[in-house]
Amino acid sequence: MEPHGSASHVALEETVSSVELRSSRRTVNGVDLHVVAAGDESAPLVVLLHGFPEFWYGWRRVIEPLVEAGYRVVVPDQRGYNRSEKPDGVGSYRLAELTRDVVELIGTEGRERAAIVGHDWGGAVAWSVAAHHPEVVDRLTIVNAPHPTAYRRQLISNPAQLRRSWYALSFQLPWLPERIARCDDYRLLERALRETAAPGTFGDDELARYRRAWDREGALTAMLNWYRAAARYPPRTPTDPIEPPTLVVWGEDDTALVPSLAVDSVMLCAEGRLELLPETSHWVLHEVPARLTEAILAQLAD
Repeated sequence: MEPHGSASHVALEETVSSVELRSSRRTVNGVDLHVVAAGDESAPLVVLLHGFPEFWYGWRRVIEPLVEAGYRVVVPDQRGYNRSEKPDGVGSYRLAELTRDVVELIGTEGRERAAIVGHDWGGAVAWSVAAHHPEVVDRLTIVNAPHPTAYRRQLISNPAQLRRSWYALSFQLPWLPERIARCDDYRLLERALRETAAPGTFGDDELARYRRAWDREGALTAMLNWYRAAARYPPRTPTDPIEPPTLVVWGEDDTALVPSLAVDSVMLCAEGRLELLPETSHWVLHEVPARLTEAILAQLAD
């Protein structure tokens, strides 16, 4: 049985691995999160954090090899996403709250520390956990998510990055982004995935699963509120180097983030390494999952 919540087998339509996946609900930081876990409960703990507009399912090709390598893997739907609770109000999605969710999630496993892997917005949360709660982070792996200081500097000094960030500015509008995103069965979000990834990366079956997640009551507004909260409640930017050993994995063909962000981010780590992936987009965990898993395992074993 999972700590802090009732456990069950993951619903058949979401069974995507030959290892046993267990689904549970866990109350952390006053919010009910849906969590998928696999692996021996006593094994070293790895927490995988998804980004926008995904949910736990985005990590499906990474979970199994990590478990087979001897790790306990915990993958939440982060607050506002898919089956997790969707608290009202933009303020509920401040980075400080998202960070506390992860810190307390580690505690639900009866652990004081975990390795954390984050992609996209999950990477932003992972950076924040490592910056403000380094005592709970054993190893940090970041996938196409800039350190906040590096991102702020690029927005100020690099017009190319500012142009690439236009979509985040558009999300600040009330209600209109939701209405546009819902049009034609979430065609805009589908294009955001398909047109920024290598051809064939997101198939019809995968997109059907994403549509079900986006269509849950309150999900779309909650997902967009992550962006709105970042603008309305700017997080405190860390000034000290990131303490935990950090690996930054970066697909160089990211259409939303300039490659120099990867180098700048590693420079802000006390012990950082960079692995650049040519001919790979923002969607590293979908396009080259084996390569990513290999990098994560090397970081965990270091």
